[in-house]
Amino acid sequence: MRTTHAIAATAAILLAAGCSSGGTPTVGSNGPGSTSTAARPAPSTVTATTALQKLTTTVPSAKLTVTVTAENDGNHLLGRPGQYTSMVKFADTRIPAADVSFYKKGDVELGGAIEVFPTADDAATRAQYIQTVTKKIPALAEYDYPHGTVLVRLSRFLTPTQAAAYDKAGAQFG
Repeated sequence: MRTTHAIAATAAILLAAGCSSGGTPTVGSNGPGSTSTAARPAPSTVTATTALQKLTTTVPSAKLTVTVTAENDGNHLLGRPGQYTSMVKFADTRIPAADVSFYKKGDVELGGAIEVFPTADDAATRAQYIQTVTKKIPALAEYDYPHGTVLVRLSRFLTPTQAAAYDKAGAQFG
């Protein structure tokens, strides 16, 4: 069990380092739940906080845990060109505590995160980048659903049916 936690910790560090890379991947298939990637400005009223509030009307098990600021953004991407303009992290109460006892408040594995971007292309690019980085490390896998300028990132500990409910709720963003 301790070895599993050590592997997961190492993988989490690699993901954090990989997700903060300045490289820009090419946009391709965004996996399940991908939507249009046409570039368009984000509506001024859409923030990660308001997006989560809207999602929780359909998925009430999601509970805000962290509002990301420039000071606590572990990826150092908030407000950078082409990166997210707002981000929140949340826990989903349906994920068994035993499955995520090793993780800390704010980790995507506890529920997920919502990132809002200047354009839909930026959101799709971020989703593709995360999928590329995590593809070869199953312990880092996650569901990523870009909807317009909003990217909904979800824990691998959610079932496909539970993740699909977030995807369906996220369709309201584009």
